[in-house]
Amino acid sequence: MPLSGKEMLKEYLSYGWIKLRQQGSHVIVCKGELRETIPMHKELKKGLEKALLKRLRKGD
Repeated sequence: MPLSGKEMLKEYLSYGWIKLRQQGSHVIVCKGELRETIPMHKELKKGLEKALLKRLRKGD
């Protein structure tokens, strides 16, 4: 089952990322020099979810 934007944001925050701001339905998070935009959709598309999870682990 695909993750929602809210669940993805919770994952990023648990890995030490910091929520910078929210503009509309998109949340911008950062960790050091890395920045990522997470859309707050009910379900993330398969490719987007996979890419976000890959970049999440890259920030460690």
